[in-house]
Amino acid sequence: MFLKKKQNGHLVEILGLGDLFNPIHKLVPGRLHYGEEMQDPEKFDKSDLVFPSGEDLPRCWVDPHYRDSELKK
Repeated sequence: MFLKKKQNGHLVEILGLGDLFNPIHKLVPGRLHYGEEMQDPEKFDKSDLVFPSGEDLPRCWVDPHYRDSELKK
């Protein structure tokens, strides 16, 4: 899966989808895709990533408390 960095628009290949979908994990392993050589894997903060369309990541991927309000009912 590819996402892009908010600051510069560079594409990031996500290497750990489980980390991406888990709201407790703030960092996700990935690899930048720019230039001619394959970049080394590194960790990216999910708050710095968006879909290639510019849409933010779903709240259930980034906020471990996204359903807390339902517990109060």
